[in-house]
Amino acid sequence: MTKKAAILVAGGRGTRMGGPVAKQYLPVAGQPVLMRTLSVFYHVDPTTDLILVLPQNDFLYWEELCKDYQFAIPHRLVAGGNSRFQSVRNGLNSLKSETELVAIHDGVRPFVDKRVVEESFEVAARTGSAIAVIALKDSIRKLRDDGKSFYEERQYFRLVQTPQTFQVEKIKKAFAVTELQQFTDDATVYENQGWQVTLISGNAENIKITTPEDMDYAEFIAAKKLSDR
Repeated sequence: MTKKAAILVAGGRGTRMGGPVAKQYLPVAGQPVLMRTLSVFYHVDPTTDLILVLPQNDFLYWEELCKDYQFAIPHRLVAGGNSRFQSVRNGLNSLKSETELVAIHDGVRPFVDKRVVEESFEVAARTGSAIAVIALKDSIRKLRDDGKSFYEERQYFRLVQTPQTFQVEKIKKAFAVTELQQFTDDATVYENQGWQVTLISGNAENIKITTPEDMDYAEFIAAKKLSDR
């Protein structure tokens, strides 16, 4: 059986939420965001090595939170870095030697569909990478420095989500470089090696919780999923 891991990145301070508690620890429908995210990957495959990247100073808080919520899904904690790139690299450096595939996922995307996670591992095993994306619904325009804008064909663009899943040997090589400004996600780090990424279909509910408005929408999604059972 292929040895798999998932690195859930939540190394930031969540300052855009505006409250005293970082967004990743806030409850959605009675359960903190990170616990919901970890649960998805665990239920896809309980043998997956789950790695949660947090600020070092939050470790004790998280452990207390797990006790309070009686959260028993096995996972490992890794200290985050000063940027997402560094946090992911710390997670990659903590992988067990036998790990062959790794999914890298935003910890504050708790509504990723299990089907997307499963497909990401399957496709990455064959092609080297699997990047979850969704099509655009709105019209888009490209802005220029002179203030003018131009229509663009939206069918040629995709919104990028996570998980972004890779063969471990390749993604570790990709991250063994100096961090560059154009590294906006793991796919761009992978592409920097000259490798083409493979796209897979994500799911629209897989939002990244960043603002208070996102929390309101997350409560709606969680309630809908509960009613659909």
